[in-house]
Amino acid sequence: MRNTRLIARLDIKGPNLIKGIHLEGLRVIGSPNEHARRYYQQGADELIYMDCVASLYGRNSLGDIVKSAAQDVFVPMTVGGGIRSVDNANEMLRCGADKVAVNTAVVANPDLISDISRRFGSQCMVLSVEAKCIGPDRWEVYVDNGRERTGLDVIEWVKRGVSLGAGEILLTSIDQEGTRKGFDISLVKAVTEEISVPVIASGGMGQSEDLAKVVLEGGADAVAMADILHYQRETLSDIRRIVKEKGVEVRNI
Repeated sequence: MRNTRLIARLDIKGPNLIKGIHLEGLRVIGSPNEHARRYYQQGADELIYMDCVASLYGRNSLGDIVKSAAQDVFVPMTVGGGIRSVDNANEMLRCGADKVAVNTAVVANPDLISDISRRFGSQCMVLSVEAKCIGPDRWEVYVDNGRERTGLDVIEWVKRGVSLGAGEILLTSIDQEGTRKGFDISLVKAVTEEISVPVIASGGMGQSEDLAKVVLEGGADAVAMADILHYQRETLSDIRRIVKEKGVEVRNI
């Protein structure tokens, strides 16, 4: 069994690290890179930076933040929000990102998945999926940071994304995001059972036990966490120790 990756997720609006509930009601937390440094020092396996208003304003302003982080943080960084082309992806990689996460632009143009994957390798192309429950075991894909419906079925879309070259899925539950009530285990399990690439579960982590549950019951390969770290309710070393006791394989530090 592979080690489960513990990933700190940093949602960005302008220069600020922010946190929302159901991807709305955003509250400013502070400086993204101060937090990134802290999570790196605590032993985060990876970082995810998401510009949460980029698609809305048709831009991505993460370049400088990523460049600055890359000088202090030496774990893989995934960057998403407002990436609409191979050139945008290239720019983020040149700033120091290791992977790009794309949602809105690939729903409009699925071939972009193949274009990014062919140019930089599938391990670099992360399909970001914002999922909202619309019925028993049914989820719809949303875009524009959870604002717009697409009519796409999450399971079908994820399978298509992988067939086009996505090497990883960042799966965010809009229903659970920011609630501290745990992950949508049914959603994660439904996705992990259908595809062979790694799935990062995001949205809803309230305590370490939630992480153990989404890995052991949902089959997640990695977990993205924000609120629990930003508000210092648990440190990454606490989380690592607790989930290990529950049978989750994690990197030894």
